[in-house]
Amino acid sequence: MAASSLSLDTLRDAELVSSGRRVFQIESTELDRVGNRIGAEFAAACRLVLASRGRVVTTGMGKSGHVARKIAATLASTGTPSFYVHPGEAGHGDLGMITEDDVVLALSYSGESDEVLMLLPVFKRQGNLLISMTGKPESSLAKAADVHLDVNVDHEACPLALAPTSSTTASLAMGDALAVALLDARGFTADDFARSHPAGSLGRRLLLHITDVMHGGDDLPTVREDASLSQALMEMSRKRLGMTSVVDVDGRLVGLFTDGDLRRALDTDLDVRTAGIAEVMTRNPRTIGADQLAVEAARLLEKHHINGLIVVDADNRPVGALNIHDLLRAKVV
Repeated sequence: MAASSLSLDTLRDAELVSSGRRVFQIESTELDRVGNRIGAEFAAACRLVLASRGRVVTTGMGKSGHVARKIAATLASTGTPSFYVHPGEAGHGDLGMITEDDVVLALSYSGESDEVLMLLPVFKRQGNLLISMTGKPESSLAKAADVHLDVNVDHEACPLALAPTSSTTASLAMGDALAVALLDARGFTADDFARSHPAGSLGRRLLLHITDVMHGGDDLPTVREDASLSQALMEMSRKRLGMTSVVDVDGRLVGLFTDGDLRRALDTDLDVRTAGIAEVMTRNPRTIGADQLAVEAARLLEKHHINGLIVVDADNRPVGALNIHDLLRAKVV
């Protein structure tokens, strides 16, 4: 381990905090500089990708390679098919993954990475359009590209000016800018995003509908409005949802009875053995449609401080029921 100019005994928290804040200040300044340079070249890069019938193939060595991987992942998840190819592996067979319709996005801050430059004749011969991202507009890679994106920074955050810091942050931000501009141009929606992230929490929130989590059919607790409180309690016990819908003779919802309603009834002089459900139910309860997203049910429960909802059709007839536990199990909340 390299020797430190400061011993751990004398190193103060304030010095560590100051060092960390300095990095944010430097990188923030450099991001502003790079962002202000976005112009016609950036638009040209977007148009190359939008006009392409293929994918965006990113490549780069070292830290630029890590950034290129992240850019490919961001593009792919926001509507622009993309993947990363390691430039060293490309020369040993992985070039076969790249078709003539693909656009290549090559990253090298110096613009002189041998492994990347070695691939340029192949790309040109195959007819691939090339977008370069470098910090040196006069570099070999920048000059060979159809479009160059300039991510030059004045200062790295590393006090030794050796470790790529501001430059990699600027490259990441440029990749994000490219992905978001393409997303906007394609009219990419939250539903589109969810379809490519079905296993994630966002995917569940955007793809799960009420019908996916509700209890319907024989599992739907329902009693008529002329039923007794005892009958309603038996229905609640059988269906185990802590509530039951109450319907009229035509099957339309007129009320809801919950565990909370029972507790409130027990606090009164009401004789629960003889009482009718109509005396203790909540009239005109909150409901939700079966075609709505499960996350909308979560919002209703939170907004109105309730634990369950009856799902109704267009004629206000109950078709399902759900409670907060159903949403928790589905990982919607």
